[in-house]
Amino acid sequence: MLSKNQIKLVRSLEMKKNRKRENLFVAEGPKVVGDLLQAGFQPHSIFSTTPREKATLVTDEELHRISFLQHPQGLLALFEIPSSPVCQPTALASHLSLALDGIQDPGNLGTIIRIADWFGIDAIYCSADTADVYNPKVVQATMGSLAHVPIIYTDLVELLSKADCPIYGTLLDGEDIYQQPLSPHGVIVMGNEGNGISQEVRPLVTHRLLIPNFSHASETAESLNVAIATAITCSEFRRNLRTGEEPRRYAEQEGPSH
Repeated sequence: MLSKNQIKLVRSLEMKKNRKRENLFVAEGPKVVGDLLQAGFQPHSIFSTTPREKATLVTDEELHRISFLQHPQGLLALFEIPSSPVCQPTALASHLSLALDGIQDPGNLGTIIRIADWFGIDAIYCSADTADVYNPKVVQATMGSLAHVPIIYTDLVELLSKADCPIYGTLLDGEDIYQQPLSPHGVIVMGNEGNGISQEVRPLVTHRLLIPNFSHASETAESLNVAIATAITCSEFRRNLRTGEEPRRYAEQEGPSH
């Protein structure tokens, strides 16, 4: 049985200021909640439509009242927001990281986190104006990858100014990514959905890359969705990487293969 205060608390966490005040965020579904629990995130409350250890049993109707999904998945949890990892510019030289410069769409941010998890990106550095990673839509779009990739909000200009490593960025005046040597270490900057990499960050990019358009049509798409561009870029960085290790997992089919 849900109390009015519980319902009010969960629904209030849709807003960033309330998440910050309560130091809590919402996760939904067995996959997302399970991955966060396994990674050591601390649960504040768990609500389930089926009996579950340490969970409050609720009806389908009650879960609908607190869920942010059109079709709730039977499980919703509130987790404590963990302390942000320490930002260490010196670590950039030995890792492959993403820097997100003003990514606004929660779905894009969540998908990028999932992409980073898949391609073994060591960390994601976000500008202050990037969407909040604990937005319910972002958490859901990560499909549990939030538990696997360190995400740090920081001043990108300050961070990249101190970075002693290649800094890559996708720009319209860049060089064909398929013809460029790519380092296994460095920072890949992905810019805002509408404006691309900001004017403050752009001069810090040392290697300008372009994902070329192969269309023969007279009229074609003006640009790629930033999450898709991130996937293509990360894939190209990893394409020739040979570690001698087996891939850590195979892709899960989400539907028929075409």
